[in-house]
Amino acid sequence: GGSAMEGGAGEAGSSSSIKVQKVSEEEVRRLEEAAEEAGGVYDEIEIEDLEWQESDQTFYYPCPCGDRFQISLDELLDGEDIAHCPSCSLRLRIVYDEESLEAVADKYGIE
Repeated sequence: GGSAMEGGAGEAGSSSSIKVQKVSEEEVRRLEEAAEEAGGVYDEIEIEDLEWQESDQTFYYPCPCGDRFQISLDELLDGEDIAHCPSCSLRLRIVYDEESLEAVADKYGIE
């Protein structure tokens, strides 16, 4: 006998409190079409609601397609406010101003 190794990404270490309903591919297509009509933006999210990952200096937010929207700190500091998902065409507008950016920087200890 051989023991079958269980493959798959372990979810144990993920402490994300953000729950975004993963939807079917069909639904993602519909969201993409709707977003395109609305100027290409799927949703608007306050910067405080993003997940900060220090290792790559990037903010993340779950995308309905199952991947994650991402925008780097540098992009935000440059005035960029659109986070992209690498797996679908949905885009997220990040709502922030200087004050909220500073608050988030304080919270995560970002220089």
